[in-house]
Amino acid sequence: MSEFDVAAIDLSGILNTTAEEKAKQVPDPATFYLLCVLPDIEEEYESGLIKAGQTMHFEEILSPVLFVVKMGPDAFKDTKRFPSGPSCKVGDFVLVRPNTGTRIKIHGKEFRLINDDSVEGVVQDPRGITRA
Repeated sequence: MSEFDVAAIDLSGILNTTAEEKAKQVPDPATFYLLCVLPDIEEEYESGLIKAGQTMHFEEILSPVLFVVKMGPDAFKDTKRFPSGPSCKVGDFVLVRPNTGTRIKIHGKEFRLINDDSVEGVVQDPRGITRA
């Protein structure tokens, strides 16, 4: 088997991009999906103790709280399933089941594509909410 020559690929377009250009790489959700981002996890407990890296990782991936970034064009359009209208809007913090959705990382930040019917609630302030 021959080795792959990494130098043969021009990565300058990816590595040398501005923050504005990187923001354009965030996908637009299709159909009834919502694009959400995980809120940042606090690095220390209220007592001042620093959390272990593994603890922070588990808190992040198992977080029941997501922030809605974008909505697909068909999100909450089904009036039979959503007779009261949309459950949330862009800019809301929503409650979902841990590990819900398709997980993707873009420039080190985790995003999730979730179904519109995965939203179980909306919260004004997600601080203090953890998985039980």
